Amino acid sequence: MSDLKPADALKQHWTDALPASLKPFAQLSRLDRPIGWQLLLLPCWMGIAVARTGYGFFGDDLKYAALFLIGAIAMRGAGCTYNDILDRDIDRQVERTRLRPLPSGAVSLKAAWAWLLAQCLVGLGVLLSLPTLAQIAALIAIPLVALYPLMKRITWWPQAWLGIVFSWGALVGGAAVAYEADGIAYETVALYAGCICWTIGYDTIYALQDREDDALVGVRSTARLFADKWRTWTTVFYAAALALWASAGVVAGAGLIVALSLSAIGALLIWPMLQSVSDKSPETALAAFKRNALIGTAILLAFSVEPIWRTVRPVLGM
Repeated sequence: MSDLKPADALKQHWTDALPASLKPFAQLSRLDRPIGWQLLLLPCWMGIAVARTGYGFFGDDLKYAALFLIGAIAMRGAGCTYNDILDRDIDRQVERTRLRPLPSGAVSLKAAWAWLLAQCLVGLGVLLSLPTLAQIAALIAIPLVALYPLMKRITWWPQAWLGIVFSWGALVGGAAVAYEADGIAYETVALYAGCICWTIGYDTIYALQDREDDALVGVRSTARLFADKWRTWTTVFYAAALALWASAGVVAGAGLIVALSLSAIGALLIWPMLQSVSDKSPETALAAFKRNALIGTAILLAFSVEPIWRTVRPVLGM
């Protein structure tokens, strides 16, 4: 069973070269689906960029960026492992997830708990390497993260809860480079709110793949809640994200640069992505969801233009 892949996994990935005994653990962490840790990491880096607007980047920012990269991979893996532990019975009933390591029997429940602990220890190492304010911000999120897998059972808005926890890196990133006496800045909060709306948008698109199976097993989602109006509602959330990100740019002091960049991203990346999804083809929803890594990277660059300029300007003698 260890060679079987879930239906939504990449057909070819470096994890294919792992020994057969290790492959299921890589699958538990979704290492063969890097889009997850990328979407978790991007708000962290956005938080650094927004906080450095008006100042330029500092040498320590590279260290924090690297720590967030390690932390995003480890904690996304831990979150997926925890989610699979709780959802193993549901996953057996869903076509897309029935071949995951736990429902397929490739990994025992005891081994999954041990793997979860190992990944959390990596995350703890990253946490202890961050400044105190960032540590406090990260610790506040832990109970929210723990509750997320339960949300699909009790609310039609699990995507909103995912937005709250998956976007938390924006607050931690901003806190990592902020002066502790100043606390978390208003622009960082606006960035965080925009990332929540963004997450609701892209995770609604992702959930379109499972609407029929979710209905059969009683799992709730905004994709089911919005029904045939999903495109309208998702567009609203993307528009709200752009507006909140623009406000973050204004408060930070780079309003025009960020606003123009966001307008281009909305027109050239977000709108075509939304129009590419067909209700009759679930694979188009997955493809559109994955394009959000590019969208998020573009947003990061939009916030990075001003601090990059302030960083290189003295070097150029300007």
